[in-house]
This record gives sequence, structure tokens and C-alpha cells, in this order.
Amino acid sequence: MPTPASQADLDLAIDIIKQAGRYTLDFFRSEELEILHKSDGSRVTQADRGAEHLIRDLIHAAHPEDAVLGEEHGSVDGTTGRRWVIDPIDGTHAFTHGVGLYSNLLYLEDDEGPAIGVIYVPVLDEIVAAGRGLGCFFNGEPCRVSDHATFEAAVLTTSGFDYWDEDMLVRARNSELKLRTWGDGYGYLLVATGRAHAMVDPVINFWDIAPCQVIIPEAGGRITMLDGTDDPHGESCIATNGVLHDAIVETLNGRRADA
Repeated sequence: MPTPASQADLDLAIDIIKQAGRYTLDFFRSEELEILHKSDGSRVTQADRGAEHLIRDLIHAAHPEDAVLGEEHGSVDGTTGRRWVIDPIDGTHAFTHGVGLYSNLLYLEDDEGPAIGVIYVPVLDEIVAAGRGLGCFFNGEPCRVSDHATFEAAVLTTSGFDYWDEDMLVRARNSELKLRTWGDGYGYLLVATGRAHAMVDPVINFWDIAPCQVIIPEAGGRITMLDGTDDPHGESCIATNGVLHDAIVETLNGRRADA
């Protein structure tokens, strides 16, 4: 059995990400928000970059020899076998449009694999945090995925339909699944807390779903690539309540004729 993660690390991650979340609120719906575009065309703001600087500084103060990877400022090598992964604002598009469903993400992995994961939605003041072997917690209270076991009334959410294969989207629409777009980190938070049953991202970066490698299993759910392959660094992701996982994967991939 893997060694449980450190409660001190979980507490530290929660404290760091809440500080970062409060920082981003100073820019939310602000007339001073400057929207830039990265080389890949995606949006970035001074809030993204400033929040990541803050998180890095707080990590360095507590664990100066740990490695760090962030979406905005790249990687720094460490010597401890531990690595923190940062997405300072997940859902920058929502953030820049004044939609309060963006989140701040932080993840820690060690020589035994995923250790700590935190998703914070500062506008709603909702936080889901998990540690390997410690359980999953929503605003400080234990939380679990839903035990709903049928497609009827099951909610599948996504960050958007831009990256969906057309045939896959048709298969989802023809199922009894209820399709919504409460996306980005918030969608995974909804699965972990039992308010949605599946979250799908056909195209994803590791920092977007890194915390979910701890959060979803500790909440009793399952997370894989969209084809059902177990690969935490894969380029797609589906997180579910576990009970519906195989059936949804088979439906989306056209392998379930009776769905």
C-alpha cells in the first residue's frame, strides 16, 4: 500500500492556493485587467502570472529543494523527488469574461506518485482538497462522488464542445446523459462532490487535471483518458463517479450499442 501523504503538505497546499485565489479576486471584473495572448493563442493575464509567482514563492519558502512546474513560468528542477504542479488560473477564458467559475489548481507528486491535489473556486469560496490515503474534503468536510448508477438524470459536464469529435458529441446527445458546460477545474470539483457524474475534456494539458489524479480517486471516483486508458499525462481526460465510468467511455467511443 502506498504511504499516506503528509497532512502538513495538504494543509500547506490549501493555504497556498487560498492565498493565490484571493490574489486573483483583486483582478476579477477589474477595468485594469490586461488580456494578452500566448504563442498558442490562449489568453493570459497579469493575474495568471502574478498568482503563479505568489504560489512559487510560498512553495519555495516552505520546501526550497522541491521541483516546480507551472503553466506560465515553466519548470524548476529539485533534489527531493517531489514536484509541485501549478495552474494559477484554470479557466482564464471564464475569468476574463467575468464568469466566476474559474479555479486555482495545485498538485504535489512524490516518489510514490500523486500525493496532494487542491481545486479552489475563489468567487464561490468552494475548495476541494485531497491527500493520498487521507480522503477528499469539500470546504473542510469529507466528500464523495455520487453513487448514481444509470444514464437517466446523470450529468456529464465539459469545458466546452470546441474540441469534441462530432460523432462523439452525437453519441453523447443520443444517450440519456444530461449535457452541461460547467467546465475547467470546477467540473472536476462537481464530480468529486457528487453534483455531477462525469467531466470530459477531449483535449487537455497535464496542469489542468493534475490535482484530479488525487482528488477523484480519494473521493471514490475514477479518472482516465477518454478512451479508458490509465495515463495521468495523457492528452484527454474523463473523470466520473466510477460506477458509470466504463459505460460512458464505451458510449462516447462508439462501443456501446445499447446506451
